[in-house]
Amino acid sequence: MELITQKDIVEYVEKNIPNFHQNRLDKLKKLRLRDVLKRKNPYLFKVKNITTASDFIKTILDAFLSSQEESLFGGFLEELAIFICSNVYNGRKSSTEGIDLEFEKDNTKYMVSIKSGPNWGNSSQIKKMKDNFKKAKRILGTNTSTGFHVIAVNGCCYGKDNTPNKGDYLKLCGQRFWEFISGNENLYTEIVEPLGHKAKEKNDLFLREYAKVINKFSLKFMKMFCDPSGEILWEEVIKFNSGKNSVKA
Repeated sequence: MELITQKDIVEYVEKNIPNFHQNRLDKLKKLRLRDVLKRKNPYLFKVKNITTASDFIKTILDAFLSSQEESLFGGFLEELAIFICSNVYNGRKSSTEGIDLEFEKDNTKYMVSIKSGPNWGNSSQIKKMKDNFKKAKRILGTNTSTGFHVIAVNGCCYGKDNTPNKGDYLKLCGQRFWEFISGNENLYTEIVEPLGHKAKEKNDLFLREYAKVINKFSLKFMKMFCDPSGEILWEEVIKFNSGKNSVKA
């Protein structure tokens, strides 16, 4: 076991966090109105009594971007976890299907599937993860010369699960996960400060582009889905979202 310093983590984050911000910005710039309208539930926004085009666009865009950013940032945290584990336990990105990280310590081989938070999947997705664990265990178990005991782990970058032993795998969330891959029980709080590297500068740039998208989408939405008085034509919104022959936006 090796120690990883705060300086090592800061240098890694400062080098790589700009990629997250740039990917976030690039995806915003490439968005089309149809991408957002097609993927959100229009009935919900009618129930919420949204009556202005700008409110409608802001609401659906924020919901769309939130799920997109969660995925992007989850990818960054996964890479950060692998970096930290590689320095401490010689961990490495796995080539096995469904496994993100593998490493050895105390005569035990760990194969880890990394997720953002504890509530990441439905029953089918969890079953798929468990099947991947079983398949990986069979493959790794054929190499008996290593003498390693193989343990599967679902690691979650944030959140809690106070019953980590799931029988055929461990579920380690938040503090438990970051301590597991680093040996440092305080790492889960120590990584917070570096993540803010140039955050204001990057978010100011993002918000300028965000405002442009809100204005552009609102104008287009009004032309397509509002009557001359400015009232939203909800039937047309529903037809576009769910009809068999919807027009392009």
